[in-house]
This record gives sequence, structure tokens and C-alpha cells, in this order.
Amino acid sequence: MSELIPITTPLREFKGHESYVKAVSVFPDQRRMVTASADKTLRLWDLKTGDVLKKMEGHSDWVRGLAVSRDGQLIASGDDKGVIIIWHGETGESLTQPIKVHSHYITSLNFPSDGTVLASGSFDKTTKLWNTKTWQEQADPIGCVTRVHCVRYSPSGELLAIATDCNIQIYNSGTREPVASFKGHSPASLNFSLTWTPDGTRLLTGGYKSDPTIREWDTSTWQQVGDPWQGHSKYINAITFNPAGTLVASASEDNHVRLWQFSDRRTIATFEHSSEAMCVTFSVGGKRILSGGEDRMISEWAVPNDINSKIPAITTAPIAYIDGDSSTTEPLTQNINSDTNKIMLSKLDNAPEAQIRDLREQYVYVHPSQAEHAIQKAIWNELEYAPLRLLNTSTGLLCDRTAQISTFKTSTEYKELLSSITKHSDLQTEHITDVVATYFRCVLLSHRWEETEALLHDIQDKVVYKLNKHGGIAKLQSFCNVARDVGYRWAWMDTCCIDKKSNTELQESVNSMFVWYRHSALTIVYLSDVLPSSDPGALARSVWNERGWTFQEFVAPKVVLFYQKDWSLYLGDRSFNHKESPAIMKELEDATGIDARALVTFRPGMSGPREKLQWASKRVTTVQEDVAYSLFGIFGITLPVIYGEKKQNALGRLLQEIVARSGDISVLDWIGQPSEFNSCLPAHITSYTTPPRTLPSLSDDDIHTEVSSLQQTVPGAVALKFYETLEDLRAPRFANCRLHLPCISFRVTEIRRRRGITYRIKADGLRDLLVTTAETLVQFSRAKPIQQTFLLIRPWDRYLLGVPDFADQPDLPDDTESIGDSSELESPIDDSETDDSDASPGGSPVEEEPGSRGLQLMVRLAQPFDAFLLAQQRVGEYKRIASDHNIVAQVKDISSVGNVDIGTVEIL
Repeated sequence: MSELIPITTPLREFKGHESYVKAVSVFPDQRRMVTASADKTLRLWDLKTGDVLKKMEGHSDWVRGLAVSRDGQLIASGDDKGVIIIWHGETGESLTQPIKVHSHYITSLNFPSDGTVLASGSFDKTTKLWNTKTWQEQADPIGCVTRVHCVRYSPSGELLAIATDCNIQIYNSGTREPVASFKGHSPASLNFSLTWTPDGTRLLTGGYKSDPTIREWDTSTWQQVGDPWQGHSKYINAITFNPAGTLVASASEDNHVRLWQFSDRRTIATFEHSSEAMCVTFSVGGKRILSGGEDRMISEWAVPNDINSKIPAITTAPIAYIDGDSSTTEPLTQNINSDTNKIMLSKLDNAPEAQIRDLREQYVYVHPSQAEHAIQKAIWNELEYAPLRLLNTSTGLLCDRTAQISTFKTSTEYKELLSSITKHSDLQTEHITDVVATYFRCVLLSHRWEETEALLHDIQDKVVYKLNKHGGIAKLQSFCNVARDVGYRWAWMDTCCIDKKSNTELQESVNSMFVWYRHSALTIVYLSDVLPSSDPGALARSVWNERGWTFQEFVAPKVVLFYQKDWSLYLGDRSFNHKESPAIMKELEDATGIDARALVTFRPGMSGPREKLQWASKRVTTVQEDVAYSLFGIFGITLPVIYGEKKQNALGRLLQEIVARSGDISVLDWIGQPSEFNSCLPAHITSYTTPPRTLPSLSDDDIHTEVSSLQQTVPGAVALKFYETLEDLRAPRFANCRLHLPCISFRVTEIRRRRGITYRIKADGLRDLLVTTAETLVQFSRAKPIQQTFLLIRPWDRYLLGVPDFADQPDLPDDTESIGDSSELESPIDDSETDDSDASPGGSPVEEEPGSRGLQLMVRLAQPFDAFLLAQQRVGEYKRIASDHNIVAQVKDISSVGNVDIGTVEIL
């Protein structure tokens, strides 16, 4: 047994909490950490500097539960009043109001690997699962009989382990069916903590006062492995693995964190706190341990270097078994990856005699349970981006997720795959993925809803092919037949494959629709108004091009085929993918006004939001809220679906989210009626029909000339301060339907009606201009002032700073390994050909004169710009006055640009 290494002095201490630190989690980016405390707060930390980035307030009682999603985008916290709050992983801002979800303490929270669900365990004797898109509960709570202390998903997300007062419970996370239940620790002890090995083959549990040990469980049999790990003298609050799966850290009421070697269950180091240790985790790299507790801080400890060098490589792959029942036979002692074993089996595989080759069947490289686990993981990965219900085109039955998996596991493909895996020395992950992906490939339908459509209750528990052929049923049958004939087992149609009576399912379906189409193997577009005899151009005239939902249904999928009314291919085009047909794409370009290349290469997200809104502006939906809901996937966002909220509110929430997430003010560029949601947003999406206005800009030579002239009148220091003031402005944001808009403002000094609805407006620092608006404006002048304030503002656009937006640059492949080999890829550089025009005689680059950037910015701001007219409502609050045309304004004197008012206005 190696010597115990006592460590009493941490590398660093993260201080700031005012009471016990109950939980800690490190983000995947390795840069940040979040902690939860009995002081009712969370804190977001910079691991490099040790600074508190954000104090997160909102709870009204001790915060015990804490979880961070695997992508680092979500933080979940739960308190002693049974309340959960969800926070943004980057900013620490709350994404939800406090949600009352349990009637007693929330003791534990956990996300699975895909982040689609949050599990919460409580002293109210239940475990609940929450959809992370809608934050609605998924089905009924899991009743646990006694208090819940810890919940943990397996690494694959397939299983959920729950530690309660009296036992350990294991559930299938997909079906919610119980898999196993066992006592765990001694009868007088509680089951207090849980952790899985990174490969999911073992589960470790920590005990309470009368049994302060760690116990190890084989997840294929749920039998205990070896003797309990002894060392702690009081109950074990938390257990965690390092990323490599070689070390275990445990935090205990005995004031110690113990570091264990997983291979032989030995304590190899202890880290001593001054009081109870309540939480512990490893850094992402595994070289640091972070622990906290009653001492109100997080201590950072170094994993001793000599420990890392002494730990042998651990293989968790099962050892080969002699033919027979693996639960009762004795395993072979050699490692399955040993060269000797591989040579022996290779010779058996290639032996000329059939009887010798048959001996190969007696050797199993990979244990069946491990193979099944790997296949299940591949299934969940594949179905993550598939609809919840699919039609089996072979049987004609509608199948939920459980039925889909069951169908696969009884198929020939599954049996052959399982047999193949167990005869190889590794899991053949790529082969598993390929087989599973091929089996679960599905076809989605894009179509225009007609008067009668097949609904869920029409086909539930019925064979589609046996139903009477009328209306929508005939369409559904034809669709399934076509999908089956082209080789696909699964099909999906929106009219009948969603339970619209389930708010949770409807929410998930609407928010997932784009992703489902994106990952479909094929999308079939059915054109019910295009006859078989139609000439080219019929597709462009089809009403399918005018519907709101069909926009994402075409741009999302990679492979699309168009079918006419009789279910024959459009124009008889039998190519694999109509998105690659120049003739068809030209029709769609003409019909939509969208460049064919943009249609084919479309990517969801926040880039170019104004252009995307223009593309959608002429499309219509039957249900008014769908004008906005059908665009959620286009922008890659998830929002609550609230049918009945009316169009303006739905569109307002969408546009608010776009502005908040992208900071792009082009969304505010529209002509038409203002929204009741916020006056800076339009009431109708048709307000985006007109392309965004592009005002003429100066060339680099013109800017250089203007800057040279401006240098004579504006000191460089003044220009630099002006630049820095604008650089410090925050991005626009919404809060409670109010837009906080950074801008340059000009006070209006006079409004005079010219004729009809046209007004002449004067403002300090601007040239006089005309504004046409249906709203009646109060006339005033300097001689006849009024109390109400009017402003003309220039919304601040950070692009004017002249700094590239790195967020908009395309992702580049990781060329780290090729940097050192660049000589092989490029010709040697001839110094004589190097352009030194930007270098000084000494070889150093010439720096910009102080204030040069500020002067350039002043020149840009002196050019004509699109202005907003704002009318004061209450002190500090304004409303945008909508105009029938763009309001184009320009400063009077370029040298006065630096004297403008800069700040943020609040617009209702």
C-alpha cells in the first residue's frame, strides 16, 4: 500500500459566499466554475483569475441542487423551498422566473448528456423530469417512497440512478421503466451520493453515518464489486470521477476530501478542510480538485504529479469469455487487446479447415452487455434529432419512441449487429453508428394542409394501409407507400404524428421542427395543385410556396424530392436530390425571390436576420401565431409556444429574442404599423417585404481625405475619447417588452405640419427634414415650446467602429498539427517580394496616430443615416413614431459630431 499523502494547504481559495458552499460545478470551457450556497445565491467564477464574474440572486432559501448542461449553456439550481431557477451558462442571467416544482428540499439536479431533460430529486420523495425547451414536466413524477438524496444520469443518458433513504433505484430514462432496485448501503445507513464511471460500466455510491463507505456496483448485473471502500469516518456528501476514469474524489462530513485510485480502491491522498466538506469536483483536465463546504469557500487542490505517473492505464473493456453464460463462467485472464490473443484469433479466422474456423465462434471479444450498451447509445444519438412518433412504412402502424426501439431490437439487423460486435476486439463504433443510422432513416412530408387531413386519433393503434381511402387518409397512404418504395422504414407527417392535445409535446414539436427536417434522410414535397401534365413553372406557381411552415421545410433538409398531385415526380426528374436540379431551383428562386444558392446552403442562426425576415414576409399561415412560430427554427431559437396569444405578441417575442441574442439592429428597419408589443417592432411581418435600405458610403480614399481635413479642427484626444465612449456602449436588449436601445440622439426643436400627414422637423445638429406619418404630431417651435420631448435618434451600430465581427467569421478546421509542417505546403518566402509598405524603416509596423480611429468614425457618422423619431411618454420613456417612408437624416457640420448626446433610451 502506497503512503498516504496529507495535504492541508490548498493552491487557492475562492472566497465570497456568506454561508456553506453546498455544490460546485466546472464548465466544459475550463474557464469558469459555478457554486451554490446556503446564503441563497450562486456565484459564477473565473478560474484563471479567481474573480467572481456574477453573483446570481433569485432564491429565497438554501441552494442545494446545482447542475450545468454538458454544453455549458444552461445552469439549473434548486433550493430548500422546492424552487428551481434556470440561468444562462455564459452570462449568469436568469432565463426563467423561480419555478415551484417540489414541496420540500431540492437535494439534487442533473442533466443527461444531450441536455434535453433536467432531473430533480427532492425530500418530497419524488424525482421529476423537466423538458429543457419548454420547462414543462415530462409525464408523472417518479415516486421514490422515501427521501431522494442524489440523482445522476449515466454517461450515455440511457439510465437514471436515484439514491434514496432506503435503496438505489435505476430507471430507463427513455421509457421511465424501472431497471433495478437494490439496498445499497447497510440498513441503518442512507444512500447519500452517486457517480458513474465515464464509460458507464460501474456505479459508485456513498453512505451515511453508520456506513460511511463507497460501494462499487457492476451496471450489467447490479451486483456489488469487491469490498466497500473504507477511509471516511462520517457520511459521504459527494463523489466524483476524474475525466480519465482513473481517480475518484469524495467529500465527507469528516472534514476531508479523499483521493482514491479506482483500479485498486486505495486512498492515495487526503485534502483537509477546517470543517465539513460538502461538495467536490475535478477540473476538466483532471489535474485539480475543487471542494467546498462549511468553511464558506472553494479550495483548489493539486492532484500530486507522482500519483498520475504511478497510475496504470485502466481498461474497462470486458475480458474475453469462453463460449457459455458469461455470468457463470470464469473469464480468461489475458487482456482482450493483447497481441497474443489477437494473433490467435486471427489464425482461427483464417484457418483452412472449417472445424478450426468454427472454434473462433467460441471466443467473444466484447461482452454482449457492453455491445448492447454501445448500440443503445447509438440509438439515442440517432433518435435525438428525430420526431417523437414515426410511421412504420412496413406495418402501417404509428410508433412512439419505445416502439421504434423495440422494433429494431427484434429485427434481423439488430441480431446480426450484436453478433458481429462480440466477435471483434473493439466496439466498432463506426459500424454501429452506420447500422443504426441506416435502420432509423426517416422521410418527412412537406405539404399544404387541406380541408380534411388525417389526424392522430384517426390512425392511433390502426394500420394505415387498411383505412378507408378518403381525404387526408389517401394522402397519408400514398406518402407511406412512396417512402417505403424508395427504401425507408420510417415516415412522418405533421397532421397525424403530433399529439396536439399535449401542450408539452406540441411545444417540443414546434421548437424541434427545423431540426427534424434538417436530419431527415429525405423530405418529400407534395404539390397537390400541380397536375401531372403541368409544364415547367407549375412549381413556382404552387400555393406551397406561399405557406409559412413550408419555408423551413424546404431550406432545412439536405435532400428533397417534389411530387405532383398523382404522386409522380415533378417534371419526371428522377435525380437523387431535386435541390441539385438547376431547372427546379431556378423555379424556386423566381417564386421566392431568394437566391438559389442561399436556398441550398441555408444555415439557421442569427446571421443576416433582416434578410431572413424579408424572405418570410410574404408567406401566410392559417393560425396567426404560426407566422412567428414557423420561424423559430430559421433563427435557431427556442421559445414557449402559446397559441391564443395573438400574432403581434408572438412576432414581438420572436423579434425581441433576435435583437437580444444577435444585437443586430437591422430588425428595427421596417415600414408600416407599429406593434402593440413594442413600438420599435412592426405589427405585421409584411413590414419587412421591402429590402433593407442601403445608404451610399464613402470610399477609403474619401474617408482619408475627410480625416485629413478634420484633423485641423478636432484634437486627436477628443476624437479618441468620442470613439471610446461609443465603443463602451452595450448591445441593445429587451426587458419586459421594453427596448433599451443605445443610440446617438438629437433633440427636436420644431415640428410643423406642411400638408396632409407630412411634417417639417428641425433638430439640434441635424439638417431639416420631412417626415410622413399617419400619427398626429403636436406642433411646436423654440418660440412656442411644449413640455413633451421629441428626439431623432441614430441607433448605434457597432459595425461603424470598423472592427471585424469575429462571431460572423466561418468556423475553420483545426490546423494545429499542420502549423509545424507549413514548409511542405507553401513555397519559401522571398524577402524581396515582401510588402513593407506598412512598416517603418526599423521594420516595425506603423501605428495609427492617437485619435485616428475616432476621426474615421466621425466621418462615417457624418454621412446620411436612417433615423427614428421618438416621442416622450413618461419621464425617461419613449415611443417610436412610425413613418410611411424611411427617415433619412444627416448632421449639419462634421466637426460637431463629437458633441452629440450618446446614451441608451428606453422605448415602449
